[in-house]
Amino acid sequence: MSTFESLSSQWDDRYTQHGWSTLPDPHLSHLVENLTPGRALDLGCGTGRNSVFLARLGWRVTGVDASAVGLQMASDELANAGLSWTPLRADLTTFTTEDRFDLVVVANIHLFPEDRDAFFARCATFVAPGGHLYVVGHHLDALGHQGPPDPTRLFTLDTFAAGLEGLETQRLERVESPADRDGHHDVEVLFWATRPTTQETL
Repeated sequence: MSTFESLSSQWDDRYTQHGWSTLPDPHLSHLVENLTPGRALDLGCGTGRNSVFLARLGWRVTGVDASAVGLQMASDELANAGLSWTPLRADLTTFTTEDRFDLVVVANIHLFPEDRDAFFARCATFVAPGGHLYVVGHHLDALGHQGPPDPTRLFTLDTFAAGLEGLETQRLERVESPADRDGHHDVEVLFWATRPTTQETL
């Protein structure tokens, strides 16, 4: 079994056995509230919480994930709401597309360091002129409480300090949520960038 198929199977099992939030990422919902809906790409969309939210706002959404189960759950949720989207099952470490999008969403995708830089460089190329890239992920300070147990897969502000080629950084922040019942804070890195309207992608 390939690494991709193994990962896909693991996430299929997780989505089958656990309840997953249907609420969109709160940072995303705030950032897009004044945007005109266009084409959106949700990378690592999982069960579709952000895809469904965007589709309800009128965005034409393409969702990409390794898990067939997650994609089907998202498709069912969208169908129940009378909405449609384009689901794609793919390996994010190699995924590419010639299409360009007004919004690219990357929520809680924690790749290994050897894959991360190339992945985010590709993400930048998917953004159309005037479009936006939204990234959120667990900060290294969340180690042991949120996110993967491997510290090299977590983010710090340095992860995006140099920005991404062709994009202008609008926000780069360490965001800390209120403490949960155990006194733990979820600490995240928020990165929001825009491609200038006069700039073409390769």
